[in-house]
Order: sequence, then C-alpha cells, then structure tokens
Amino acid sequence: MQPSTEVARVIGSVAKGDLSQTMALEVDGRSLKGEFLHTARVVNTMVAQLNSFASEVTRVAREVGTEGKLGGQAVVKGVGGVWKDLTDSVNSMAGNLTAQVRNIAEVTTAVANGDLSRKITVDVQGEILELKNTINTMVDQLGSFASEVTRVAREVGTEGELGGQAEVKGVAGVWKDLTDSVNSMAGNLTAQVRNIAEVTTAVANGDLSRKITVDVRGEILELKNTINTMVDQLNAFASEVTRVAREVGTEGILGGQADVRGVAGTWKDLTDSVNSMAGNLTGQVRNIAEVTTAVANGDLSRKITVAVRGEILELKNTINTMVDQLGSFASEVTRVAREVGTDGKLGGQAEVKGVAGTWKDLTESVNSMAGNLTNQVRNIAGVTTAVARGDLSTKITVDARGEILELKNTVNIMVDQLNSFASEVTRVAREVGTEGKLGGQAQVKGVGGVWKDLTDSVNSMAGNLTAQVRNIAEVTTAVANGDLSRKITVDVQGEILELKNTINTMVGQLNAFASEVTRVAREVGTEGELGGQAEVEGVGGVWKDLTDSVNSMAGNLTAQVRNIAQVTTAVANGDLSRKITVDVRGEILELKNTINTMVDQLNAFAGEVTRVAREVGTEGKLGGQAEVKGVAGTWKDLTDRFGQLHGRQPHQPGSQHCRGDYRCREGRPEPQDHGGCARRDSGAEEHHQHHGGPAQFVRL
Repeated sequence: MQPSTEVARVIGSVAKGDLSQTMALEVDGRSLKGEFLHTARVVNTMVAQLNSFASEVTRVAREVGTEGKLGGQAVVKGVGGVWKDLTDSVNSMAGNLTAQVRNIAEVTTAVANGDLSRKITVDVQGEILELKNTINTMVDQLGSFASEVTRVAREVGTEGELGGQAEVKGVAGVWKDLTDSVNSMAGNLTAQVRNIAEVTTAVANGDLSRKITVDVRGEILELKNTINTMVDQLNAFASEVTRVAREVGTEGILGGQADVRGVAGTWKDLTDSVNSMAGNLTGQVRNIAEVTTAVANGDLSRKITVAVRGEILELKNTINTMVDQLGSFASEVTRVAREVGTDGKLGGQAEVKGVAGTWKDLTESVNSMAGNLTNQVRNIAGVTTAVARGDLSTKITVDARGEILELKNTVNIMVDQLNSFASEVTRVAREVGTEGKLGGQAQVKGVGGVWKDLTDSVNSMAGNLTAQVRNIAEVTTAVANGDLSRKITVDVQGEILELKNTINTMVGQLNAFASEVTRVAREVGTEGELGGQAEVEGVGGVWKDLTDSVNSMAGNLTAQVRNIAQVTTAVANGDLSRKITVDVRGEILELKNTINTMVDQLNAFAGEVTRVAREVGTEGKLGGQAEVKGVAGTWKDLTDRFGQLHGRQPHQPGSQHCRGDYRCREGRPEPQDHGGCARRDSGAEEHHQHHGGPAQFVRL
C-alpha cells in the first residue's frame, strides 16, 4: 500500500462525511518518514479537528433544538476562517432565539398570572416580529377589557351609578361576547332597579297607582310580586279607611267597619284600631254629633259650647278635655314621626301630659315603637357599616320580631356567608400568589389522560429532535481547520492528482455546505424568516446527513414558533378553543405550558362571567358568584370586582330593597307613615334584605 493511496482513502472518507478513518503511520510494517510522515500527521490532525467541531455544534443544536435548553454556545478551540464564521453563526442563531423565546415566555407568563403591564421588547424580524406584535396587541386588548369591566362593576355594584356600559374597542369572539354579557347584565339591572325605585318612591309619596311592570325572573320576579302585592294591600287598606272615615266623619253613617282582606300584622292592627275607633265614635257621635264628627274629620279646633249641667256637663267637659288632649297627642305624635321618619333623628319620644287610658296606651305604644325602631335601626346600621368597612366580626343582636327578625337573620346569614367567601378567597390567593402552586410540569409522576398524552408528546418530540440535531451537528462541525480558501495548485499526476482532485472537490463541497448553513442560520435565527431550507447539491454521506439535520432543525423551530403564533393570535381574536400541540422540551415546553394554562384560565373566567351575567342580568338569579380557580393579579381583581357588581342587589326570596333615603322597619306602616318608607338622611343610601313575607317601607 502506497502512502499516497492511504491519503486518498482517508480524504475520500472525509469528503463522504466519514470521520472515523485515519492514516496508518506504518505501511507494510515500515514506519513512514519524511514528507509522507508529515502528510499523514496533518491529515490525522485535520480529521481530529473536524470531529471536535462536529461534537460542539452537535451539542449546541441538541440543547437548543431538542432539549429546549436555551443559552447554549458552541466552543471550538483553535478554529479560524470559515469554521470560526460557522461557529459564530450557530452561536448567534442560538443567542437570538434564546433572547426572543425568553422574552415571549416572560410576557405570556405575566398574562397568565393576571399581570397585564408587561410587553415583548426584544428586537425581532420576520415571523417572530409578527408573533411579538400579536402578543402585544393581545395584552393591550386584555388590559382594555379588564379596565372597562372593572369600571362598570365599580359604577353599578359599588357607586350605584346605574346605566353604565363597558366599551372595549377592537375585540371580537369570546371577548366581544363577554363584553356584551356584562353590558346586558348591567342594562337589565338598571331597568329593574329603576322601575322598583319608581314604584317604591311613589308609594312613599302616597301614590298607590303605580306598579312594577319591568320583565324579570327569579328572585327579582319574587320581589316584583311582593311589592305589587303590597301596593294592592295598601290600596285596599287606604280605600277601606277612607270609606269608614267618610261614612262616619262626613256622611254621618255611624256603625261602619273597615273590611281589609288578607292583611296581617301591623296592617291588621291598624284595621282593628280603625274599627275600634269607629265603634267608640259611634256611641259618642250619636250623643254629641257636632264635636265628635269634627274630631272624626280631624278638626280639633271645635269644642262643645252649649250650656249644660249634670252628667251632660261632665260629658261636655270630658269631650272638651279630650279635644285638648287629642290636640296635644297629635302634635307630639306628629313631632316624633317627623323626627324619626323624616329628619332621621332617632331616639325621640312623645310627651303628652295629663292623658290616661287609651290615649296613654297609644302614647306609650308610639314611644315603644319609636324606641324599638331606634334600637333596631341603630344595631342594623352598626353591623352593615362594619360590613361595608370590611369588619365581618359583628352581628345584629337586638331583640326583634316579625319582618325585622327576618331582616336580622338575613343580615346575620349574609355576614356568615361573607366570612366563608373571604376565607375561600384568602386560601386560593395564598396557594396561587404566595405558595406558587401553579399548573403541571412536563415530567410529573402519576399523571394520566391529557396530561400523560402531553408528557408523552414532549418526550417523543425530544427523541425526534435529538436525532435530528445530532445529524445537523455532525455536518456543521465536520471540518476542524476552517480554512476553505486554499486549493492544491501544484502540477501532479497519477494518485497524487487523484488526491488533489479529491481534496479540491471536498473544499468546494464544504464551501457550498458552509454557505448554505450560514444562510439558513441567518434567516431563521437573526432575520426571523422561518421556513428556510439549506440546498447543497452533490453532497453525500455525513455531509448530506448534516444538511438534512440542519433542515430538520429549522423545520421543527418553524413549526414550534408558528404553532405558538397561531394560538396567541386566536386568543387575541377571542378564540379560546385553540392550544399549542407541537412537541417541544425545555424552555419551549415551559412557554407551551404557560400559554395553554393561560387559555384554560381565560376559558374558566369567560365561562364564569357569562354564567353570572346570565343568572343575574337575564334570569334574575341573584347571589351568584364567579369562581375561577388558580387565577391571580388582574384576573383575580376582575373576579372579585365582578362579584361586587351584583353583591348589593336583593338575593333572598321575599327580599326588600330600600333605595335612596329610605330604610326598612318591622311590620306595616302607621297611617301617618306617608306611604310606608322611612327617610334616613339626605344623600345616604341603605340596602337591606331579608327572608320571609312581603317587603314593607316606612317613612319615619
């Protein structure tokens, strides 16, 4: 075997991509000497450097393209020329991809955690630039949506400014449906509350001709029916009292009785009192018609002036004294009613000197009613004020009966429910925001179903990328010397000519290979032009395998980035049905899991908001709460504020709603209660709700 033949064999193997061949330093048992020994050592050194270059590029390509370990750099000592340029190109591509993917992962992770203050800022080009713009647009739209929903929730649910509507420009799909659902709920609540307020205000003003006509469902329908029934009963009571007063006091038809069917409690007591008064007045008026008729008509300026003696004189004096005492009693009761019911001055007491019997009992009854109302209202106000300030440790303890007892129980139950809700929200916030118990990981023992499929897919992807990147690494690190500008120019013949031609051909092929790999690396890693492929004609063996490996790596990265762009674009357009399905590992896998988790949380949030909006705004099912597990940041704030949007509305069967300056009290209003609603203080708004019978309003 000739040394030249051995050189040709090794160089030919290198040209074919086989780096396992080296030159023997002995031929036919004799050691090479001189130029042959020098040539053999040079060729063997070249093969060793090519193997070192191939190993480094293979490692970086495997870490970045297969294992998802971003930040890796190829370190090849002693290279120069084209090989150094190739190494720099591979490192530049890996560095650019690392910065881009990490910045995208930071922003999408922030969005998934409810932080909408972050945007992608890394400099990119091509399809990566489109992905950057898509995600930044999505963040802007989510921020606008969150701001509008928060504003409407604050205006309607906290500040009581009805009629607010959320305006989110440029949204579509699920985001537009969510915005429409919120606006529909707010619109329905506005119409319902305003109609209820109109009717109850009319009742408070003594106008019993109005009824609630707005279309409602659920608990709001029960409230509508309760108030309309109350108006009917008040009309019947007013009609009967007016009739008896007219017959006895005006027409002189004595013996009449008020007949009000279906009333109970205070209304029955008032009816009985009217009938008792009519019976008593019948005997008195028939004897002294003029004075007692005047009293029946509310005229206390008249007295008996006829000259009389004996028992008639006593009757005269008695009646005249009664007139004086009635004047004093009316004045005191009017004063207390005005102070408690109109001026909101609780604690007032009627003082009528010299009265006895029924008038004393009536005075004491009025004082007892005023005292009880004072204690009850102050205790209820103390508890509801504490709740409004976030103090859930107090409850209503005052003794109460009837509807005030129901109101007491309702408020106390509300405090218990608020405590339970606060505990649950605190627990979820602690787990998600403090303990960091987020989502699943790619490698988790005992998983099944979709999560196991995802883990298997990631592992399969890792296996595929490993094989691909190793082939690419073998090609890109093939030649160790890196100087491809030189060619053999000496005139030679025979086997040396064949060696020359073989080496020159190898250099030409390596130049073509290096040029194509550099172009693909620049397009994919720097310019962001995904989809590029290296085209090297005439190569075979390892060089063809390396070319195929580079193209496979570029194809995988293209598929990964485009799949991520498709999903984030769908989210930005309100389509939450898409997820990332491409096989990935490492930091790319973390980005995939983050975006898929974000899609799940957005789906849960959208479903809960739509459900609550439908129940509250359309079906009238008050009391519902949005429950979105695992959210934090802006998503948690939105969920909490959305709960406030309807948390102040009536939510129990038979509930009552006192709007504006009116407060609710136990029992039915006295005739002098001016329509039944209690005015507390100008500008103050109180909202009370209770279980049980018809809601009543008292004007104090």
